[in-house]
Amino acid sequence: MPEEKQNLFARLKQGLTKSRASLAGRVDDLVLATRNIDEDFYEELTDILIMADIGVRAADELIAALKAKVSAEKTRDARRARELLKELLKERMRMPRPPLKWPMVMLVVGVNGVGKTTTIGKLALRFREAQHTVMLAAADTFRAAAADQLAVWAERAGTPLVRLPEGTDPAAVVFDAVQSFKSKEADLLIVDTAGRLHNKKHLMEELRKIARVIAREHPQAEVRTLLVIDATTGQNGLVQAKEFQEVSELSGIIITKLDGTAKGGIAMAIRCELNVPVLYVGVGEGIDDLQAFDADAFVDAIL
Repeated sequence: MPEEKQNLFARLKQGLTKSRASLAGRVDDLVLATRNIDEDFYEELTDILIMADIGVRAADELIAALKAKVSAEKTRDARRARELLKELLKERMRMPRPPLKWPMVMLVVGVNGVGKTTTIGKLALRFREAQHTVMLAAADTFRAAAADQLAVWAERAGTPLVRLPEGTDPAAVVFDAVQSFKSKEADLLIVDTAGRLHNKKHLMEELRKIARVIAREHPQAEVRTLLVIDATTGQNGLVQAKEFQEVSELSGIIITKLDGTAKGGIAMAIRCELNVPVLYVGVGEGIDDLQAFDADAFVDAIL
């Protein structure tokens, strides 16, 4: 494994310490206590998966697939079942990442408190370091200090920020941002949007209006909607993802704060329930702790 990839995996593994202790530790205890695989083994394994926030549906599907593989191999060895479980997790977590296309506009959505602004800043830094020209737009105009927070990250990332006074129509911010984006011939415009799920109709109309502005003013731009969810909220994060999917076609998910929870299985639940790729995961507060999601590395780190 190249040194850079080793370093990334080491940070991922460190960030997922709590999830690994919860999932791998319990699975290992079960394996050690099992002489021959039986229904009690599968029931307990199901409970362990659900407790790791993999979700009932995903856990049931995994166990059904595991039973089929164990039966096909005619094995009664719990250690072999553990390896087969890892293989199944990897198979289900793998999902093709859509290729990057330039110019691109990323609409970043998510409820308050999930780390949306910080994630936007880290994304800006990530793409800047990859030699892309990046701009930010503060279109969450109804949350106090949202634009101020984004301004701090814009300065840190060395990227231009388009903002208008608080309470301005978000579509007006996006209009100005797109004009500047075109004139600068930049690669990427990242738009911070509001996440008021308590009023889905208003949010849907707002996002549609923003999308219309982009399509009209810059039809060549690839538009993607990325949802940020907080891993520490567990299944509530999955509920949020489902609700946002109702109001906007999601291109991908970013899971933050995985280092602060033992429930890293939420990534599996999202993949199973929504069929939307997890694109990035946050495993710490550092700038480099937002990593591109790698299914194999993720499963290795938690199991």
